[in-house]
Amino acid sequence: MKLHEMKSTEGSRRSNWRVGRGQGSGNGKTSGKGNKGQNARSGGGVAIGFEGGQTPLYRRLPKRGFTNFTRKEFATVSVSDLNRFDNGATVDVAALLESGLIKKTLSGVKILGEKGVKLEKQLTVKANAFSAGAKNAIENAGGKVEVI
Repeated sequence: MKLHEMKSTEGSRRSNWRVGRGQGSGNGKTSGKGNKGQNARSGGGVAIGFEGGQTPLYRRLPKRGFTNFTRKEFATVSVSDLNRFDNGATVDVAALLESGLIKKTLSGVKILGEKGVKLEKQLTVKANAFSAGAKNAIENAGGKVEVI
């Protein structure tokens, strides 16, 4: 098969609507644009958000807040999720990614503690940040906390 022999699949391409070709077509005379006015003119139409000269909604509403460009967003892991690792294991970012507990590291990894949840294994946990509850839970189980 050569390039000039290729044809598109039957029904995959539609021909353009032929307008202004007589009243019998249903799209003659004004070509489906109605009578006169801005939208009937060549290049006519209004901009997105234009409300006929009235102050548009996006300008009537107040501006609020800002985006903090120095914000750090951590990938979070719960202390209860760390129970899936073997006793005495070292849990770091690579291990968390491999186990599927986090999908991506973002600005780092933070381990969060939960009320009433205890860690049952001695682990060495290496992460960028720890909540106070998570730190207590890991140390009470006999593990170590290392901030990267």
